[in-house]
Amino acid sequence: MSKFFDDTMQGLLEAVAIREVSGLPATTFRAEEIENSLIDSVVKLRKESNMSQKELANLTESKQQSISRFEKKTHSPSLVLFVKIIDALGYRMELVKK
Repeated sequence: MSKFFDDTMQGLLEAVAIREVSGLPATTFRAEEIENSLIDSVVKLRKESNMSQKELANLTESKQQSISRFEKKTHSPSLVLFVKIIDALGYRMELVKK
């Protein structure tokens, strides 16, 4: 194995050991959960608009395959593509303080 792999594994094992000893819940932020929820919402909006993936791709100047990968969650979209998609659906992104 490579030194990088060995170092990474050692760091993960140490992190697990620290968590088990302290008894504290993990404080790791999981962006995947938020991303999945946002994608699900966007897919729902597209379908409610009776818009095909091809039509959405044309409006966002991307390929239908890109929209498909986005919706299947096999590819994390760039922020630019995500904003283009929600704009094409008639929405905008806003940041709201927790």
